[in-house]
Amino acid sequence: MEKIDQPNSKVSILAESEVPKPGTRIRVPKTSEIVADHFRGQIVRGELKEGDFLPPEGQLMTTLGISRPTLREAFRILEAESLISVVRGSRTGARVHQPSIELVSRYAGYVLQSMGTTIADLYQARLAIEPQVVRWLATKPERAAIKRLRNEIERLRVLLLADRFDAFIDAVSEFHGALVEVSGTQTLTFMNQLLLNLMARHQSDYKRRHPLDYEQQKKRLHAGLKSYEKLVDLIESGEVEGAVKHWRLHLSNANQTWAEETEGARIVDSLGQ
Repeated sequence: MEKIDQPNSKVSILAESEVPKPGTRIRVPKTSEIVADHFRGQIVRGELKEGDFLPPEGQLMTTLGISRPTLREAFRILEAESLISVVRGSRTGARVHQPSIELVSRYAGYVLQSMGTTIADLYQARLAIEPQVVRWLATKPERAAIKRLRNEIERLRVLLLADRFDAFIDAVSEFHGALVEVSGTQTLTFMNQLLLNLMARHQSDYKRRHPLDYEQQKKRLHAGLKSYEKLVDLIESGEVEGAVKHWRLHLSNANQTWAEETEGARIVDSLGQ
């Protein structure tokens, strides 16, 4: 492991556009921040994997040429970002964690809540993403994508037959995630998963406040399953406009349930869920 240079002994060569104007105060990063950047880069680049352990403190202090307080401050930075976990008193080093979309969606929920974002806004955003993805999928149907979606539908069918309604609704969220994921667009997949995580928390709270009896719930979920099957059939047959129209209607109907007038006006609540 390479030694980390101390910031005061480090000479930086700035590009012409980066040269500060006269009188501008230059902030020199602390050594602990440089150490945190070093490990953060290794984690993000995949050089350190989920579940890996960093070397013990004593070894890191020697190889990096830093003091114990500096190392522990760097660890506190990475712990705050949920990139490592440190068990005090353990003989093993800090445990590595890959960046988590669940963590990002939780923080995104805080930001949206602070902005006064409504539940209706969340569902409207999904309506802007998924029909376009359906258009792409139906324009050029791919066997692997169809197989993945049909596998998700079969899992839903098994859950419905077993009357596992809560698990069915969780799996519906995974179907929506798979729908975007099979498009191969990583950025949209990431954004969509953020929305799905936030909506899942809302739907859990909604079901608690608006319980349905057995027959109502089974009828509604069965209708949903038929709609998913129809969507995949339309995509597979390359019926682009039919697939887009069907899915836009499906999402609009779902929005009327999850985000009807009074419910949709509620503010995203990531703190109370």
